[in-house]
Amino acid sequence: MHQVEHAVWTEDGKSQSALWRSENATKVPQRIVVADDRLTADTAYRYACEGTAMLWRGDYQNARQLLQAMARRIDKKPVRKPPATLLEAFHLYRQAQLQRARILGMLLIPLDAQYAIALRRAPDVRQACLEAYGEAEESSLVSLRELLGVIGAHEWRKNGVDIPALGAKIHPHYGVYSPVRGEYLELVAQVPLGNKQRAFDIGTGTGVIAALLAKRGIAQVIATDMDERAIACATENIRRQGLQKQVEVIKADLFPPGRADLIVCNPPWLPASANSRLDHAIYDPDSRMLKGFLNGLAEHLETGGEGWLILSDLAEHLGLRSRQQLLEMFAAAGLHVIDKLDIKPRHPKTADQSDPLYAARQAELTSLWVLSALPQK
Repeated sequence: MHQVEHAVWTEDGKSQSALWRSENATKVPQRIVVADDRLTADTAYRYACEGTAMLWRGDYQNARQLLQAMARRIDKKPVRKPPATLLEAFHLYRQAQLQRARILGMLLIPLDAQYAIALRRAPDVRQACLEAYGEAEESSLVSLRELLGVIGAHEWRKNGVDIPALGAKIHPHYGVYSPVRGEYLELVAQVPLGNKQRAFDIGTGTGVIAALLAKRGIAQVIATDMDERAIACATENIRRQGLQKQVEVIKADLFPPGRADLIVCNPPWLPASANSRLDHAIYDPDSRMLKGFLNGLAEHLETGGEGWLILSDLAEHLGLRSRQQLLEMFAAAGLHVIDKLDIKPRHPKTADQSDPLYAARQAELTSLWVLSALPQK
């Protein structure tokens, strides 16, 4: 649960306070000034760099333009000497992303106790905020940058994401990783199933893999996750697909009780620190989830059962983990590799030569490792 914190500022000579909302765990700004349409982009950028937040009382659309102008000032920074290695490039990239998020997070929007925005030309964000944050009981402040993410997530949830391998749409919720990189689902759709009847989907997220396994004919699928948003999201997607009789979604840290013929896991692909709860979809600190899945796999597989590990090798190209280390994890967990299917990612960043991690993304492969337990001695 989030610790409830309040932002405090002075306005019209009076001390004011409101609930502080931040999904990326940004601390409450210590200094808040009231700003409106008279504020210039240069002044706003200077305030943000100094750690002063701006509570917006002007036109909402002008605030959006101001945010874009601040972003342009960040992007105009002089180019440093190129990093010597991809690992150095990765750390500099993350450092720059954090700095960018901190600066752009300093432009704040007021929400009332029903999530309405009392600003000129402001959109109706009540439903989007309700989906992201739950019921509100008091007025709050949120960064415009986060609010735009909440609005975007609402549109994705409403419209859904086409999943060709599933022949249907998946509707991601705010804070639940969207399966926009669909190539790994093509692998799940292609691997021979044999006569497997019971499957576990570990860390189900949107429920897309569980739905795909059910549509491929597995009679019983148990999908697990630790995140309440993911549980709600997967449950809704399974219901939309009419698969409730085949798929059960439960809250569990990795494995549910019992054994299965097939256990699938698509953990976060990069073993690096997660700076916010939203980061946990991409970063797996100390490979906790990967190791937890591998180390528990053998004892949860039926005799002759298979584990499918879906993992990109981007971490290997960035120098965050070697192939040898991955194979040693398999061996230490009493597993051996039966097969491996590979596919090239097709997302836009693979073709973006301005991306500092372009060389690693060009070389990246997404793999589905078919694993089985070594016989007990």
